[in-house]
Amino acid sequence: MAETLSEPDRSRQEQAALDSYSQIVTSVAAELTAKVAALNVAHRRSRGRFVRGTGSAVVFTDDGFLLTNAHVVGHSDAGTAHFADGTTTPFHVIGADPLSDLAVVRADGPTPPPARLGEADALRVGQLVVAVGNPLGLTGSVTAGVVSALGRSLPASAGRATRVIDDVVQTDATLHPGSSGGALATADGSVVGINTAIADVGLGLAIPVNGTSRRIIATLLSDGRVRRAYLGLAGIPAPLPPLLRARTGRHTGLRIVEVVPASPAARAGLRDGDLLITAHGEPVTSAQALQRLMLEDAIGRPLALTALRGDALVDVIATPVELIAED
Repeated sequence: MAETLSEPDRSRQEQAALDSYSQIVTSVAAELTAKVAALNVAHRRSRGRFVRGTGSAVVFTDDGFLLTNAHVVGHSDAGTAHFADGTTTPFHVIGADPLSDLAVVRADGPTPPPARLGEADALRVGQLVVAVGNPLGLTGSVTAGVVSALGRSLPASAGRATRVIDDVVQTDATLHPGSSGGALATADGSVVGINTAIADVGLGLAIPVNGTSRRIIATLLSDGRVRRAYLGLAGIPAPLPPLLRARTGRHTGLRIVEVVPASPAARAGLRDGDLLITAHGEPVTSAQALQRLMLEDAIGRPLALTALRGDALVDVIATPVELIAED
């Protein structure tokens, strides 16, 4: 028979749990607050007007590079970074990628030591996370919550180019305007996300720090921009027929709902209604699965695609071109 705790014992147990929670949050705050800057950026608008914008950024290298959101820097090429210890330094934009909502800036003066970048793919729903940012210009603000969901999708656009940012982290840690570009961290102080959006009260979203975002960051550091491949089709997940499901062991393909005229997909012979099954030998179960293949090294290289058309499998070769993200 389970032992029933007395009221004093229960109170002590609850207090111990609260103390443990507080220690985690305070240790993460102590680790990261100094390393998350408040950014002031002047955005150029029509007729030569400038509008001041604010956001946050995380120091992630010893030589003064900071990670933030592309929408925080906009079309600006410079601004001012303010740190929690009162230090202020100008910064210039190294590169921004609106289709991942990531940007890299570099401080022109000294910065605190860098934060540790973690791995968002190891996160679990319900795990404690801490958000550090500068909401409403209030430097060094800290909130805590849990990972509410994983694998969310967030639409992003740059002019007429659109993309879905996949594997976005959802959290109930409170975010406010100005939190964008700040850190989402685990209990050991590792940054696993860059806060990017407030979808609703109690619902914040963060770009994950993972293999894909690390490649984007490395490309921004080296080239200042990210080149992507373009096929020219849109699709939605759809179930595979039973026989094909049994043969492949997979349940889903990508039903093509639109092929852009004169696009690489159109020139390859793909049609509306085709059920795309593989690309470059990799399963295509969603638009995101195809999107992951559309990186710089796919531009100009033949891409083998297999689709189901009626009852027949159709093999085609498409050659993606560079996606032009118009302003």
